[in-house]
Amino acid sequence: GVDEAGRGPLVGSVFAAAVILPPDYDLAGLADSKKLSEKKRDALAEEIRRQAAAWCVASADVAEIAELNILHAPMLAMPRAVDGLAVTPQKVWIDGNRVPKDLNVPAEAVVKGDSKIIEISAASVLAKTARDAEMYELAKRYPQYGFDRHKGYGTAQHLAALKQYGVLPEHRRDFAPVKTLLAQGNLFEE
Repeated sequence: GVDEAGRGPLVGSVFAAAVILPPDYDLAGLADSKKLSEKKRDALAEEIRRQAAAWCVASADVAEIAELNILHAPMLAMPRAVDGLAVTPQKVWIDGNRVPKDLNVPAEAVVKGDSKIIEISAASVLAKTARDAEMYELAKRYPQYGFDRHKGYGTAQHLAALKQYGVLPEHRRDFAPVKTLLAQGNLFEE
């Protein structure tokens, strides 16, 4: 199962995870990461990493998002996650309606797969918790932006911090609110 996290935020990388579960997995409560509390996601992520036959998390960074755009950047991260698996899968199920062209294994896109296929659900949890971890690291470096609370999404708090403190190198420069502030010369100054 393969899924991604982080298309919508104004800052940071987009993450993808690939997970192969053994037949005897025991992951009670596993569901699409968006339907789980952060505490439940964190606990499940630990269990998934412990129980999986193989797992890998990969990303596409802000420069790659700028080069490819946010629609295509996950298509870079997903094959990286699949290629990073310690076991080569026979087939990959991908959440959504598109299959990355650079996959080296047979694949099928499954719309709403994160709520239909347990392996995709597991991948969604690993991708989301990795994405959140990046936001917590950014929050340590730039506490005034509130990344630990809004996770980089374009909330009123984030937009206010952007206007007050400026655009960080980690912001996605081609996203409208960031682009507008850059045009005004509003860059973060240490």
